[in-house]
Amino acid sequence: MWRASRSLLLGAMVWLGGALAVPAAEPPARVVSMNVCTDQLAMLVARPGQLHSVSWLAADPAMSVLANEAEGLRLNRGLAEEIFLMKPDLVIAGTFSTRATVTLLQRLGFRVEQFAPVASLADIRANIVRMGDLLGNPSRAGALVARFDADLAALRASPPSDQMLALYFANSYTSGGGTLADAVVEASGLKNLGREMGYEGTVKLPLEMLVNAEPELVAGGGRDFGRPARAQEAFRHPAYRAVAGAGRGIVMDSTYWLCGTPLTLEAARRLAAHADLAAADE
Repeated sequence: MWRASRSLLLGAMVWLGGALAVPAAEPPARVVSMNVCTDQLAMLVARPGQLHSVSWLAADPAMSVLANEAEGLRLNRGLAEEIFLMKPDLVIAGTFSTRATVTLLQRLGFRVEQFAPVASLADIRANIVRMGDLLGNPSRAGALVARFDADLAALRASPPSDQMLALYFANSYTSGGGTLADAVVEASGLKNLGREMGYEGTVKLPLEMLVNAEPELVAGGGRDFGRPARAQEAFRHPAYRAVAGAGRGIVMDSTYWLCGTPLTLEAARRLAAHADLAAADE
């Protein structure tokens, strides 16, 4: 019954879509975001009342820095039917998320703008400007860029550290060159073990290699699932506890660098502050 009803609704959407989705000459007044990263960027740039709905992940504090701010917005799960009924004049999505929904909304004539995953601080800056243009609020975007540039300049004004930092995420992943995490480490003034080992992108780093590398600092751990989880089993291993012990371990809030926003620099500030404390204790 559900499948039949859903098919009928989708069919009606195709017939009605052209009539409902008329591009507006003015800045969009009813904006829907379907991606946790575009959610947060839009929340920072949008005018009051302009952002109608964000993805349900935007309200999850384990995924979003702005979870509290998302509470007053309507949440969506990226389904074509629900987005259609919201009658947005602009839909914002990620290039790798909700592909079926994006394709159908485009067929219906809705304006859909997609943002690719961020891999550098330059990408963050460009996306702030782009979001400001899309939402018709370039002055707000300009203010965010100015603050972002000032914060980055302040970080880079400090002498770079010679300390080696190992990023160690769930399922034993690390980040090498060409990643946002690597850009965050660079901004903090530390050296990224993954880059130093010649890795590009996000790859697995066996625990044995992590131990043998003897990094001064290890950033890992993160979200506690509240019960034993295979994704976090490396963090419970005595070898990991040894290499990340004695003040060398940093439990990082991954929400700050999960998405590329002006708030991402908070991760770099925290890394730099922890490195300063570690150096002072030596």
